[in-house]
Amino acid sequence: MGKIRAIIFDFDGTLAELTIDFDLMKRRVRALAAAFLGEEPEANGMPVLEWMAELAAEVEENEGRDMGLEFHSRARLVVNATELDAAREGRLFAFTEPLLAELAARGVGVGVITRNSTAAVRTVFPEIVRRCGVFLPREDARALKPDPAHVLQALERLGVEPGSALMVGDHGMDIAAGRAAGCRTAGVLSGNLGREALEAFHPDYIETDAEALVRRLAAEGRL
Repeated sequence: MGKIRAIIFDFDGTLAELTIDFDLMKRRVRALAAAFLGEEPEANGMPVLEWMAELAAEVEENEGRDMGLEFHSRARLVVNATELDAAREGRLFAFTEPLLAELAARGVGVGVITRNSTAAVRTVFPEIVRRCGVFLPREDARALKPDPAHVLQALERLGVEPGSALMVGDHGMDIAAGRAAGCRTAGVLSGNLGREALEAFHPDYIETDAEALVRRLAAEGRL
């Protein structure tokens, strides 16, 4: 493998503590859907944003387009409020800002992509736009990971080809998105997934956190 010219990071669980209670978020969306559908929908394993869109389509089918749009609008408010509540309790990892500065000094392009909202991320990291070359929260992304378009959009803005980039995250969807985009991938154990769960997605690297990963890459002469 050649030099890595850009690193794309996930945010929650990778550069900051993972504090979002996704189970709570789903319960709130489910309760809202019940008010529109007359009964609580069955829980499923879909990520909450995709589930929310599926529920909006069901509301539209049963109650009409206006009601579908109304549900989707209210559900977004529920999701945003839950994210902001979590962000107020969140914090960056101690290594995050020095690590981003080090990568910039080395001439490595840095991007941050997240399914989280701009407001929530900036609550935790107000200086994020100044500290990385590209920041793509969900409002600004053409598509959200695990769709590779999220990674590719960041790389386009950095002017780096996927084969010279590394996608780093704490979740399988980060690894899947990076691989589908044609990048090398790395899993970090600073989120909720353990080593065995991350290994199932076959990343090129697994390290305890992003700082340990960059130290390894530097020692291997990849940066």
